[in-house]
Amino acid sequence: MAVRERCRRRLIDFVGGVWQGIATHLWPRPPSATHTAGTGADLLRSRSRLLAENALLRQQLLVLRRRVKRPALTTTDRALLVVLTGRVRAWRQALRIVRPATLLRWRRAGLRAFWRCKSRPGPGRPPLPAATVALIRTMADENPLWGAERIRGELGKLGLRVAKRTIQTSLRGTHAPRPRGQTWATFLRNHAHEIWTCDFLPVTELLFRPLSAFFVIELATRRVVHFGVTRHPTDAGVAQPPREATPFDQRPRYLICDNDGKFGVAFAQLAAASGITILRAPYRAPRANAVCERFLGSVRRECLDHLLILGERQLSRMLREYVAYFNRDRPH
Repeated sequence: MAVRERCRRRLIDFVGGVWQGIATHLWPRPPSATHTAGTGADLLRSRSRLLAENALLRQQLLVLRRRVKRPALTTTDRALLVVLTGRVRAWRQALRIVRPATLLRWRRAGLRAFWRCKSRPGPGRPPLPAATVALIRTMADENPLWGAERIRGELGKLGLRVAKRTIQTSLRGTHAPRPRGQTWATFLRNHAHEIWTCDFLPVTELLFRPLSAFFVIELATRRVVHFGVTRHPTDAGVAQPPREATPFDQRPRYLICDNDGKFGVAFAQLAAASGITILRAPYRAPRANAVCERFLGSVRRECLDHLLILGERQLSRMLREYVAYFNRDRPH
């Protein structure tokens, strides 16, 4: 009885399916509102957009028809989907096999790869001819005092335009390494307790007449050893402050000063007679005398910028008060 009942149900289902198929072909259903709206929207779109959407759907069908359990997208498939979705306005509704966020990630990766390839640096400048490189090295060997800028100028006289950096690259490894000894910073740190430094501070008074203040500073303690004010600094006048700053045989071993013409023959003779070695700072190297330069800046910012200087006596009095404050109360 069970077998007969099962056969009867299968026969009824088969006849019902056949009849439903025949009825569908003979009496089709009327179109729904959604289909009608979609057809109207398709009539308003251009032919190129419709073709792009059809191509997008066809490409997805081609991927799904591959005879694998889970079809994988190749690089060509991803590129086609990215290009086709760019031509379809409602591409999110037409995209079925991947998520919209995945497609947007592919698009960003493609843009990065495109601009990375477009921004790739070119081959660069062509290398210098071997004859030019040999000429540069010959100039450097025969003129040891010439630098890259001087060699560049000499090559310009011959009609050869070469960059300074290119000349430096060509000379790399040709010169012998410079002897490495004690640096200036190391020397100052090791001998700070026996080094003094001095310099002039130009000042303009109220009537626009020049004045000069001379300072001597001990490097180890940053203490102002001596100062003086003069209206006409001369060689003999500059030699007097060091003499006043070294009473009772209290003198340094080294004295740092710049290459100012005020430090002349009398100043050098007095230093030699006192057993002081003068160390002159190089040109355009304020860091070689950094302690004194920093102090002169402090004098201007903290004292002179807030006063109107009337004369030599007032300047001397103001600097005496500031030096007393600097040596006793100002934290170093």
